[in-house]
Amino acid sequence: MTATAVSVTIDELPDLEGATFGPSSWREITQDEVNLYAKVSGDDNPIHLDADFAASTPFGTRIAHGLLTLSLVVPHMREIFKVTGVGMGINYGMNRVRFPAPVPVGARVRVHGHIKSVTDIGGGWQVEVPVTFEIEGVEKPACVAELVLRYYK
Repeated sequence: MTATAVSVTIDELPDLEGATFGPSSWREITQDEVNLYAKVSGDDNPIHLDADFAASTPFGTRIAHGLLTLSLVVPHMREIFKVTGVGMGINYGMNRVRFPAPVPVGARVRVHGHIKSVTDIGGGWQVEVPVTFEIEGVEKPACVAELVLRYYK
């Protein structure tokens, strides 16, 4: 897959409906990040933290939290999706999120997506952006999510 970045002004957003972007570069998910996420979120499930426990599970190893993986959408998107001329941009929510495959600690992930819709919200635009997190060397995606972003002038 050849990398394609989207970089537009806020006024050009409506013209992007249907455009694809990505993939981002690969990013390794480390055990230190998993440990920190567990501490901050309170999600201390041993599948993420205890090597012996994780080895006895069907996954055979420690895995990243699904929500940790999803949160990495921010640095990935920053690399491949940029809107300029914005007074304020926000994450308005998500329409759908799934975690089809676990991300083993030490695996690398990247993101690609497309612009499903752009809707006028008065003073700005709401953009529905389905994204897919790939795991290097794995056919099934780690995460599929439909982001809802809002950009205001």
